[in-house]
Amino acid sequence: MIHSHCRSDRKDMTMPGTDNRVVAGVSVPDTPIVDAALAYARQRCEPYLFNHVVRSWLFATRLGQLQNITHDAEVVAVGTLLHDITLNERFTGPRRFEVEAADLASSFARESGVDERRAQLIWDSVALNSTPSIGLYKETEVALCTAGICLDVIGLQYDRIPSKEIDKIVAEFPRLGMKKRMAGCFCHIAKVKPELTYDNFVRDFGERFVEGYKAPSSVDFVADAPFPE
Repeated sequence: MIHSHCRSDRKDMTMPGTDNRVVAGVSVPDTPIVDAALAYARQRCEPYLFNHVVRSWLFATRLGQLQNITHDAEVVAVGTLLHDITLNERFTGPRRFEVEAADLASSFARESGVDERRAQLIWDSVALNSTPSIGLYKETEVALCTAGICLDVIGLQYDRIPSKEIDKIVAEFPRLGMKKRMAGCFCHIAKVKPELTYDNFVRDFGERFVEGYKAPSSVDFVADAPFPE
C-alpha cells in the first residue's frame, strides 16, 4: 500500500499531451527527459544495476496504475532510474550514496528544464529510496518510487502486481546476480566509509559481513552532546 497523503481515485498517469510507449508490458511516458534519464542511468550503472533501476521504475509505475493513484509519471521515472547512480564498489563519499545520487539526479532534472518543485520531488525520491519508513509517507511520487525500489530489492508489496507481469519485467530486465552484487557494494561502503552508515541499513551489512566494522553510535552522539544535562 502507498501511504502518501496525496492518494487519489482519479487515474491521470501522465502530464497532459505526453506520449506513451510500452516497456516490458508497462505503459510509460515516452518523453525526452525519460529517454535522457535512461541514457544517464545506463552510462553510470553496471548492467545488473541498470536492470534494477528499470525494473524499479516499471514496478513503481504499475503500482500507481493498479491503485489508480494520480502521479507525475516523469518524476517517478527520473527518481527511480537515477536512484542508484552512485552505488558501486568505487564509492568514496563524502556523504551517503543516496544523498550523492539525489544531488546528481536533481541537477540533471533542473538542467533538463524541470521546475523546482518537481526537482525537489526527484531529490526526495532518490535520497529516501532506502528508507521506506519515511518514503512511503511522503508525496505520491516519492512514495511510488520508494515502493517500486523496495519491491525489487526486498519484495515489498510483491503480491500487488500480477505474477505474470512481474515475470515479464524480470525476463526483459534480468536480475544478473543482483543480491550478491548489491551486497558487495554495501559491504564496500561499510568498509571504507563506516561513518556514513551509523543511521542507515548499510550498517546491517557491515555488522554481518565486514570484519572489524565499527560505526558511530547514536547513543554516543546523544551522551556526548555539549550540554550539561
